[in-house]
Amino acid sequence: MRSKTIRALPALLPLLALAGCGGAKDEAPKVQTVEVVKSYPHDAQAFTQGLFYDGGTLFESTGEEGTSGIRKVVLDTGEVTAQAPLSPPYFGEGIIGWKDRIYQLTWKDQKGFIYNRADLSLKGEFGYTGEGWGLTQNGKSVIMSDGTATLRFLDPETMAQQSTLAVTANGCPVAQLNELEWIDGEIWANVWQTDLIARIDPQTGKVRSFVDVSALGPPTPSADEVPNGIAYDAAAKRIFVTGKMWPELYQVRVTDGPANGAAQDQAAALMRCQPS
Repeated sequence: MRSKTIRALPALLPLLALAGCGGAKDEAPKVQTVEVVKSYPHDAQAFTQGLFYDGGTLFESTGEEGTSGIRKVVLDTGEVTAQAPLSPPYFGEGIIGWKDRIYQLTWKDQKGFIYNRADLSLKGEFGYTGEGWGLTQNGKSVIMSDGTATLRFLDPETMAQQSTLAVTANGCPVAQLNELEWIDGEIWANVWQTDLIARIDPQTGKVRSFVDVSALGPPTPSADEVPNGIAYDAAAKRIFVTGKMWPELYQVRVTDGPANGAAQDQAAALMRCQPS
């Protein structure tokens, strides 16, 4: 299950990169780091699967059977002001807002849920094939990850698939794309089982850079306490990141400072694949 994870698995990452790589190599994206601008309290019991910020409110989805749901959170205090649980057998995944709605994915049930944005009451359902991982939107389409190296673009009114985007770094497919956020014309994606966020060109699918967030989170994380959760305050240009069961949520600034050695190894593994 995705609830049992390892924060860094450099030995396994080359195996992920070997599958399906072809074509000429591109320029290798650099690995950037983050500086913490401000820290905020975060529910250390929240198995964060989706996150977005809008209208002064943080919206969060949580996973695992029996504890999944969506919630509204006060950024400054971490107070949960409204929530809607998701009953078993569903494992909650990514969420995104669209007009008066919130869309939520589930992991393996090929079913998503539609909520009223104002009070989180359930409004409907939608279907999709494969797994559901992360969601974001660019003002025209809802963008979905499914654990592969391919992102799906969906019609935000019907959730029908419009197109797909293959994501690569140095010519290699980047799989395990997880929680998503649209930030100033880029798609940002947590890469599961790493400390990296991929900054993806939405036109080409090429990773422009990786962002190392290994300096954030608990000092001695458990296997489950991995980075997952990116939100953006477009009005104030604030980037927020957190993780599963992290006690803090961070406003960060991206820098070109030296990345952690393990994160550099993770990025190198993602960019290493066999030619076709």
